[in-house]
Amino acid sequence: MTKKTIGLGIATITVAGALAAGSVSAYRGDPNVKGPNYTPERHEAMLKAFENKDFNAWKELKQGHGRPAEVIDNQEKFERFVEMRQYMLEGKEDEAAKIRAELGLGQGMTQGYNKDHAGQKMMGHGPYAK
Repeated sequence: MTKKTIGLGIATITVAGALAAGSVSAYRGDPNVKGPNYTPERHEAMLKAFENKDFNAWKELKQGHGRPAEVIDNQEKFERFVEMRQYMLEGKEDEAAKIRAELGLGQGMTQGYNKDHAGQKMMGHGPYAK
């Protein structure tokens, strides 16, 4: 094999990996992106649960689907989660991030969106936290 062939192979693998990682994690923390468990019926049920602040309906829909289902374990936390979701929909990332931190949900939307790593610093994570 030539150096050119090896270089092209490595570049192809790198680009494919980056694209795959971006497409897999794009929905995490962003209510505007459809995740892998999306169906129109489930989406409508989820919207209704948020609108009615129905923790039990949401919990049933989220059963076994991600960290929020593990962390949001009572009505009070769910109401804060609904508030955070609304802030995210309105583009109020700072307010949403504060609630995410309060609930122990991690970085969410700040990951990958703030090229200067301000989100990591704000949330106390990553190499820029100090």
